[in-house]
Amino acid sequence: MKKLSKNLIALAIMAFLFLPVLSLPAMAEDDPYGLDPDAAINLSNNIDPKEGAVNIINLALTFLGLVALVIILIGGFKWMTAGGNEDKVGEAKKLLGAGIIGLVIVLAAWGIATYVIGTVNNTVLGE
Repeated sequence: MKKLSKNLIALAIMAFLFLPVLSLPAMAEDDPYGLDPDAAINLSNNIDPKEGAVNIINLALTFLGLVALVIILIGGFKWMTAGGNEDKVGEAKKLLGAGIIGLVIVLAAWGIATYVIGTVNNTVLGE
């Protein structure tokens, strides 16, 4: 079981690293939110420090959200394979609860960060 959870975590990390690279051409064609698809991977000295901070915050929260989803998936898998064993079901419920609480915290942090950054940009820039 531990080997399976390690494999799932490794798969989640690989997906986290490679899926954004694969979706860049699609983002470049259709950009409904007005986001610059190159801003997330721009490592030059020309990037605005505020944009860099926003990119780092979004990247960190995306990673943490994926970790929470993987924890939820592992908990669901453990519950489905528990076979009626109450100890395993209890462990699975704990994992599901921890994953859901983690996901709620990540979403709340994203909302707060988005609000604060928007407010600071409007206040500082006078937009």
